[in-house]
Amino acid sequence: MTDISLAPATAAHAPVSETKRTALILAAVAVYVGLWATAVVQYGVPGLYLPALAKVPVMWVMLILISRG
Repeated sequence: MTDISLAPATAAHAPVSETKRTALILAAVAVYVGLWATAVVQYGVPGLYLPALAKVPVMWVMLILISRG
């Protein structure tokens, strides 16, 4: 049987601060939007709609997972 205790996290498993996590998420979104904008500049209209079209199956699966709880 495993022991589930409320002992504090050690230095090796220190939780990431909320500010760092938020900064990381915002940086990832900024890079993604920048890459998408670069695709639009390089390829025109197909660079705009093809990434959105590729996200349709991903969002469909996410909606199914959310609805299942």
